[in-house]
Amino acid sequence: MASPHAAAGALFFDDHGRLLLVDPHYKDCHDVPGGYIEPGETPFQACVREVREELGIQPPIGGLLVVDWPSRHEEGDEILFLFDGGILSPALRDSIRLGADELAGYDFHPVEELPGLLIERLTTCVTAAVTARSIGHPLYLENGRTLPEWSAPSCERR
Repeated sequence: MASPHAAAGALFFDDHGRLLLVDPHYKDCHDVPGGYIEPGETPFQACVREVREELGIQPPIGGLLVVDWPSRHEEGDEILFLFDGGILSPALRDSIRLGADELAGYDFHPVEELPGLLIERLTTCVTAAVTARSIGHPLYLENGRTLPEWSAPSCERR
C-alpha cells in the first residue's frame, strides 16, 4: 500500500497576474506557500494553516487547481494539492508577515519566469495549475504533467 508524503499549497496572484513565490531559508530555490499535511488534517486545512504560518494572513482559499503525484523514488511517493488563493488585495499584501523561521522573503513573478525560480517538477505543476485556473476545472497530474488521452477498455458484458 502506498503511503505518500502529502503536501498542500496555494497560488496567489497580484493585480498584474504575477504569481507569489516564497524564498525558504532551507531551500536553494523558490516555492509556493504551503507545506506538508499533518495527521488528521485535510489538504484544504493544511493549505489554510500553512498560508497562515508562512505569510501571517488568512485570505479566502478557493477551489482545487491541481493534484499531482510526483515520482520521487529516492524520497518516497508524494501527492501535492494546489488550491486557488486568488488575487491578493493590496490590504492583504500589506498584511503579510513572514514566518521568520521558515522564509527569507517573497515576491510576485510573471509565470514565464517560473523555470528559473522553481525546480522543474514544481514548475510544470504550477504552470498546469495556472492553466487549470484559466479553464475553470482542476487537473490531475503525474510528475507535473497531464496524462495523455487514453481509451478505457470496454466494460461490455459478454
